[in-house]
Amino acid sequence: MLTRLLISVLFLAAAEQPVPGPIRFEDATQRAGIAFTHSFGAQQLGSLLESTGAGAVWFDYNNDGYQDLYVVSGRPLGEGMHPYPLRKAPDPLPHNHLYRNNRNGTFTDVTASAGVASDLYSMAAVAADYDNDGNEDLLVTGYGRVILYRNKGDGTFEDVTAKAGLNIPGWSIGAAWLDYDRDGCVDLVVGRYVKFDPQYRAYYPADNYPGPLDYPAETNVLMHNNCDGTFSDVSAKAGIAGFKGRAMGVTAADFDRDGYPDIYVANDKSANFLFHNERNGTFKEMATQASVAFGQNGENTSAMGPVFADFFNDGKVGLWVSDSRYNRLYRNQGGTMFDDITERAGISQLNAQYVSWGTSAQDFDNDGLLDIFIVHGGLLHMVPQEHAVFRNLGKGKFADASATAGPFFDAKTGVKSVGRGAAFADYDNDGKMDVFIVNLGGPAVLLRNTTAGAGHWIGVHLVGRKSNRDGIGAQVEVVAGQMRQQRERIAGSGYLSQDDGRVHFGLGSATTIDSLTVTWPSGTVQTLNKVPADRVITIEEK
Repeated sequence: MLTRLLISVLFLAAAEQPVPGPIRFEDATQRAGIAFTHSFGAQQLGSLLESTGAGAVWFDYNNDGYQDLYVVSGRPLGEGMHPYPLRKAPDPLPHNHLYRNNRNGTFTDVTASAGVASDLYSMAAVAADYDNDGNEDLLVTGYGRVILYRNKGDGTFEDVTAKAGLNIPGWSIGAAWLDYDRDGCVDLVVGRYVKFDPQYRAYYPADNYPGPLDYPAETNVLMHNNCDGTFSDVSAKAGIAGFKGRAMGVTAADFDRDGYPDIYVANDKSANFLFHNERNGTFKEMATQASVAFGQNGENTSAMGPVFADFFNDGKVGLWVSDSRYNRLYRNQGGTMFDDITERAGISQLNAQYVSWGTSAQDFDNDGLLDIFIVHGGLLHMVPQEHAVFRNLGKGKFADASATAGPFFDAKTGVKSVGRGAAFADYDNDGKMDVFIVNLGGPAVLLRNTTAGAGHWIGVHLVGRKSNRDGIGAQVEVVAGQMRQQRERIAGSGYLSQDDGRVHFGLGSATTIDSLTVTWPSGTVQTLNKVPADRVITIEEK
């Protein structure tokens, strides 16, 4: 029996479920009251910095059981930074925004009162309770530095970057939280892109501006949480600093199920990195050995957003990586080997015409299989593109479900945009995963999942005690009927973004979960039996 178990019913669906229809979304941006427009700080794209874009994070900053939204933006920089500077800087300057969930499908912009506008040319945001005080804190990456906002628990945040010792110079980009040494305090891995030189102007006009290979590669940073509110740079000691790349997306998960989280770095025009946790404070880079370093033809690709997930319900953690061309779906062969099955899965043929950025693997129709959402947009130019949803058919096959996914996706009349980051959450607690898309230099979009006849579901909110407070790295296994599923609590994935921290499972026709097992980073194992579906449960580590 669990000694501490809190179960809060947020939504209870009808017992009878109709046959699942097509995965569908509706544009809920205006109705939700979200009016965010990203800025790259210039009149037109003129540099790699400006074209990289931004992401967002869903997190429950006020602990009311509903996911709030933080989205980041660029801004005009100093003289000489922009080839095509604005004639007049806007007032107020573009900044990041925090939207509080009003629990009725709408949001309120609380940026000013919360104190998280930021004066940073921002790229990504990830959230975690780094000090284990019960409030989720916020890390923002960007050009020149990072910012750590500590959640004070009263609706406001304080900048504790210097106090925490998070001195990360250069161009920081994707980031993820993980407890790599399982000491109960979450550590931080930050990807850095290139050593950007704004004065460099040597390029062919047809190329528009210098690309990633025109700048030196950069190292990534691993910050160890000292469990006293401060961090120490252990990049060299851990073996991370010895590898230079051009990071875009970063994620962390235990891909080989040895109990310790590993790190994957998606690099632009460089070989990708897979850092295997050696369980002694160090990591071994093994992407080539594991067959996840290069594209299908052994080439360096423009990798964007990595996602670790069990796509086939076989208990093995696969890897999905969005890319500028074919994208890659790697099936875990067991141990430390992967197999690129993108073409066999039916994804690469339909998606090669686009440049893919923000992405995630979510069960949008709650049938027990993880589907894939992909955000597209021009690479070097402001070329709008349509976006895609791939439905998991099982047995390693996916089908393009975009044509029936709603007016937003219509090839002729739908919305095309220069997409970049994307964050996924069940923001209205109806059991269906929704999508927030950040568009380069344009208005963001909130898509509400309206899939008719979606299956039953369960959401799992973890509260660690011996483990880190957010339960990051915990393994959750659900057995319902003939279906067995496994998920990990991950904090940071895809492109510059982080999804809903509650672990979501689609259950198909099952109205009861036979067993739900949580394996915490501490090693504690807890099992619940006969759990009713269609609700979010909160499980505290005993």
